[in-house]
Amino acid sequence: MKPGFNRRHFMATSGVAATGLVLPAANLSAASPLEKMKENHSNPPFKVSIAEWSLHRALFDQKITNLDFPKVAKEEFEIDAVEYVNQFFKDKANDLSYLMDLKMRCDDVGVKSLLIMVDGEGQLGNPDAAQRMKAVENHHKWMVAAKYLGCHSVRVNAASSGSWEDQAKHAADGLASLSEFGAKYGLNVIVENHGGLSSNGKWLSQVIKSVAMDNCGTLPDFGNFRIGEGKDGKDEWYDRYTGVRELMPFAKAVSAKSHDFDENGNEKNTDFAKMMKIVFDAGYRGYVGVEYEGNSLDEYAGVKATKKLLDKVFAEYTTG
Repeated sequence: MKPGFNRRHFMATSGVAATGLVLPAANLSAASPLEKMKENHSNPPFKVSIAEWSLHRALFDQKITNLDFPKVAKEEFEIDAVEYVNQFFKDKANDLSYLMDLKMRCDDVGVKSLLIMVDGEGQLGNPDAAQRMKAVENHHKWMVAAKYLGCHSVRVNAASSGSWEDQAKHAADGLASLSEFGAKYGLNVIVENHGGLSSNGKWLSQVIKSVAMDNCGTLPDFGNFRIGEGKDGKDEWYDRYTGVRELMPFAKAVSAKSHDFDENGNEKNTDFAKMMKIVFDAGYRGYVGVEYEGNSLDEYAGVKATKKLLDKVFAEYTTG
């Protein structure tokens, strides 16, 4: 804990006293989501947010800072909801002055903070119980910070090692412990398909089912389905559409990952129309996060291209 940081004052100021509240899981409707959208064209089926990783090069090059992110999202892209990445303010989780500044900047431009993507705090599925619990505790500060900023979730990883069954058991244990902590703050713990077995939709969905807590869910990413290297030395991929379909019943956020676009503005690797139909049919009505990770366009152009594509898909569904 940083000198001068008063945790009691932080919690009182941020309203993060333990409440025991749990945010509801995605609402699953019996009626066709597409039919409902077409009944009322004035209500968009989803809202668009932006993942901070979309601007990682600008951030690493210090062309902008994490404090600039909300204003950039609103003024450059007309996006009013942001998803932070902790490595761009990794020493600020306990810094109340910094968090107050960030929150004020969001309020000033009318931007909502949705979640913090947390990396580098240890393996929540570590086979060693002591290391696993240390990783859980390392995440606590980010959950308190997320609550202060007004986020609904903290995105984590389910990294582990060992057999399929052992990794599932250890990851579920770590996620359950962290979710118990998050429940006190009304926060979700959401897992992204982010390498290793977590990029296997069947494995990750089984882990979330075994945790069996309303505030433990997923953040399906359209592109992160590399599960390893095949015998031929080439990347081995899990089918992205199958994976997203398996993860959507637990989704509390969605990442529209993009890399390259064709001459018609469509993503070359992912059929966004097909993918968004999977999202809609699951009954999801939350934010869809723009996450550009390509090199063919500069980051700002890539974000705009991804947002334009999402807008086109939305228009097709609401008018088709």
